Amino acid sequence: MSNFLSLSVVLPAYNEAENIGRAVANVVEYLGDRPIDYEIIVVNDGSTDATKAIALELAAQNNQIRLINHPHNLGYGAALRSGFDQALHEYIFLTDGDGQFEISDLDQFLPHIYDAQGKILSKIIIGYRAKRADVFMRSLNAWMYHIFIQWILGIKIKDIDCAFKLFPKSIYQSIKPIKSDGALFSAELLLKMQNFTITELPVQHLPRRFGVATGANWQVILKMFWECWQLKREHQHQIQLNPNTLSGINQIRS
Repeated sequence: MSNFLSLSVVLPAYNEAENIGRAVANVVEYLGDRPIDYEIIVVNDGSTDATKAIALELAAQNNQIRLINHPHNLGYGAALRSGFDQALHEYIFLTDGDGQFEISDLDQFLPHIYDAQGKILSKIIIGYRAKRADVFMRSLNAWMYHIFIQWILGIKIKDIDCAFKLFPKSIYQSIKPIKSDGALFSAELLLKMQNFTITELPVQHLPRRFGVATGANWQVILKMFWECWQLKREHQHQIQLNPNTLSGINQIRS
C-alpha cells in the first residue's frame, strides 16, 4: 500500500434533512485540512423529507460529494451495502448522517493504520461509544440488543452498532456478501470480519439535535430477529459461544 490515504466516507441517511448538511460540512472541513484523497457518499434511503434535495445540492457544489438514492426505504443495512459496494477508495469510513459522532475522533484512528515507516497497513479500526448520549429507553434497548447478539452470534465487540468504523475496502470485498438489509448488518459485518485483527477505540457520542431515530421500530426489531436466526444457521460452524466471556457495553445514559 502507498503512504497516501484514499478514503470513501459513507453516510447513510433516512429523513435527516435537518442534520445531513451539517454532517457533510463537518467531514469536508476535517478532511480538507489533511493529506487524504477522499469522496463522501451520502446514501439517501428513501427519505420522505428534503434529504435527497439537500444531498443533490451539496454534490452540485463539491465534486467529492455524491449521492446514492434509494427511491424507497430499503433499510439501514441496504443503505450501508449500497455505499460500501460503490466506494471507490482504498479505505471505507462509516459514520451516520445524523451528526451524533465527532469526525475529529478519526485523529485517534488514523495512526493505527500506518507502520513505523509511514506505510499504510490493512487494519480494521472500530469505535465504541464511551458514553451513549441517547435517551434512557433507547440506550436500554441497545444494551439488550447487544447482549442478545453476543449470546446468539458470539461476537466479542464492545459496541457492535457504533456507526464509526474504518476498514480497508479489500477486506470488505473479501467477506461479501453481507446480506442483511436491516439493523443486523453491522453484526453480520463483524461476524465475517472476526478472522481479522480488530482494534477498538472509544469515541464521543453526541445527543441527536434534530429528527427521530428509527431503530426502535417494532418492524425493524422483528426483521432483525429473523435475519439473526438465518445468520446463525448459515454460520453455525464459525460461532463460538461462551457466556462467561461476553464483552462489556458502553454506559447506559441515566
